[in-house]
Amino acid sequence: MFETIRMAPPDPILGLGEAFRNDSRPEKINLSVGIYQNDAGKTPVLDCVKQAERRLLEDEKDKNYLGIDGLGSYRTLVPRLLLGAESVALAEGRVACVQSPGGTGALRIAADLLGRHFGGMTVWHSQPTWPNHPQIFQAAGLRTAAHPYLDAANRALDFDAMVNALKGAAPGDAVIVHASCHNPSGVDPNADQWAALTEVIRAQRLLPVIDCAYQGFGRGLEEDVVGLRLLAESGETLIASSFSKNFGLYGERVGALTLVGPTTDATAAAHSQAKACVRANYSNPPRHGASVVASILSDDELTKTWHAELAGMRDRIQQMRDAFVQAMNARVPDRDFSFIREQLGMFSFSGLNPMQVDRLKNEFGIYIVGSGRINVAGITSANIDRLCDSIAAVL
Repeated sequence: MFETIRMAPPDPILGLGEAFRNDSRPEKINLSVGIYQNDAGKTPVLDCVKQAERRLLEDEKDKNYLGIDGLGSYRTLVPRLLLGAESVALAEGRVACVQSPGGTGALRIAADLLGRHFGGMTVWHSQPTWPNHPQIFQAAGLRTAAHPYLDAANRALDFDAMVNALKGAAPGDAVIVHASCHNPSGVDPNADQWAALTEVIRAQRLLPVIDCAYQGFGRGLEEDVVGLRLLAESGETLIASSFSKNFGLYGERVGALTLVGPTTDATAAAHSQAKACVRANYSNPPRHGASVVASILSDDELTKTWHAELAGMRDRIQQMRDAFVQAMNARVPDRDFSFIREQLGMFSFSGLNPMQVDRLKNEFGIYIVGSGRINVAGITSANIDRLCDSIAAVL
């Protein structure tokens, strides 16, 4: 039977990481996979994480399974971080949470839940979006469709085009919304646009599925969930969140699916069905990463340390944006790169075309996703001059 199976194509992003590891050139630069790096080019373990892990090692008494929906303290703390202390939905008991293996796992639980109960819906996503979004929902048997997001120059939000497309969606469809630090563009709605988008989604009776992978990487922990909170307090919402980036827990796969319902009974029913999806998939989630996050969020001193470390990561990314714009403006003065400075989070569209991206990889050992998306966190003070010289050469 296996002889009838054809080789799958390499993943457009993770495949680049494999090619990078196999590249023997010492001066190679990886700006493809979305992993934070410090100025030494390393992905650090946060000090708050190390402290929490030491405590866990001392206090841990067993390695028992977690429940289907995960660690209880974690499932209490995650919605508070996302929705805030003033959340009406939380106060009214209309929120439930399922721990998941990363944000991708949370999206798959959401997809399975929707596929089982609302299989006729179409799931809308931005064009462009994270390439795995349509794959995940299609794998659950759902149709997907793209709506406009960026203007022709790929430098600003084409809000009118997005809204007009969503007005054409059918009632009962779902729409994937990036909470902040849009992947791959780094372009987010402003506060007024979030309010208008919320009105359109509710008027069209669409279900928002919010992908919150970068809380704290844009403007701040509170600022990055302004739109998320508007949507969640306005009606039924699914939120897939991840702590890979803002806690640096990439390999621990720590995520959650938070469900906001119209009533406590409806939320409880949806929660039970989400658990049924988990049981048929991976049965229950891993324990360590969720315990680390719960330990930090439940301790004032560790939370304070986390806030400071997260601010440091956010500030470094912005510093690299500023430095990149300055360096490119000096090398290619007739081309405006200021849009890189204005975008948020780890990613930006560089404006490079596939041929230029290919030249960067083959001639200079610089790895960028074919769309031209760059991981700004991969830029360091040691590699920025070579990077900018190489980009100027292909331009």
